[in-house]
Amino acid sequence: MLRKILGVLLVVVVVLIFIYRDLLMYAIGQGYGQLKIVYEARPVETYMNDPAFPDSLKAKLRLIEEARRFAIDSLGLHDTDNYKTLYDQQGQELMWVVTACEPFRLKEKVWEFPVVGAVPYKGFFNREKAVKEKEALEKDNYDVSIRNPGGWSTLGWFTDPILSNMLRRGDGDLASLIIHEMVHATLYVKDSAEFNENLASFIGDRGAELFLIRTRGDTSQALREFRGDDSDYRKVTQHMLRAARKLDSLYQTFADSDSLSVKKQRKQAFIQRIVDNLDTLSLSDPRPRSKRFAKRLPNNTYFMGFKTYESKHDRMKEEWSTIYHHDLRLLIRSYKDRYPYL
Repeated sequence: MLRKILGVLLVVVVVLIFIYRDLLMYAIGQGYGQLKIVYEARPVETYMNDPAFPDSLKAKLRLIEEARRFAIDSLGLHDTDNYKTLYDQQGQELMWVVTACEPFRLKEKVWEFPVVGAVPYKGFFNREKAVKEKEALEKDNYDVSIRNPGGWSTLGWFTDPILSNMLRRGDGDLASLIIHEMVHATLYVKDSAEFNENLASFIGDRGAELFLIRTRGDTSQALREFRGDDSDYRKVTQHMLRAARKLDSLYQTFADSDSLSVKKQRKQAFIQRIVDNLDTLSLSDPRPRSKRFAKRLPNNTYFMGFKTYESKHDRMKEEWSTIYHHDLRLLIRSYKDRYPYL
């Protein structure tokens, strides 16, 4: 009897492996990539005690520890062993994130994974695999893009190291990134990528501002630069969110009888106007924003990115102001009470 039960279980396991073989191979690849980085990362103290390591980068490492402690002590984010080690990227990219969207509708493709649920992106630690995924999606007529993220969170499964390319960032931007990823390690709701990313972005930015006020002073150059960059980014974000709504409205006017070439022409012309209008925004940085797209216009994934990361910013800012009276720690505590971690 026991032999029969074991035989049935073995058959079930084999069938499940066959059905989910692609997901299993992907999980193995991701696990290997993450473990390799974690294993090869060295303690921050090693770099701090190395006389050959540049003082400017040591200052960035000290800032990360200050931001980490601020996020724990002043904001109430979880205290973990994250960001106590450093992985030297040697100037190379480590991660590639694939996103996809329908060509004539702002509807993103989502991938289903264990634990985190549905997310509108798929990460890789291998560029060739990311490109292969992109090409397969393009064959299915998706708009597709690949980007290199500034950081990532393993959501507590591993110890997240500092990545050396992070140290290129300005003080406020670096603090925002660290706090953003610490939010993910504190509060993450399954099947709610848009909520998770919006919350982490909001707390990251507002937390970084509070951190700079606390550690650098409210008249410091670091704070002025961060606020200037943040103001510019907010204006660009609002422009892109408005444009995304108008672009989606344009798609709804497309008729089944319209040819593919006509749809593409109308789409490209509309996106070109969106890009051109970037230069009409009043920004502290005088450089034309449209130049970024001189060689290639953005596709639908670009606009969906703003929705994923920034569409709830104004609502969260209103809550922070009216309900929590600008007390970011209280806001975080309230969200932690409302939303169980995974």
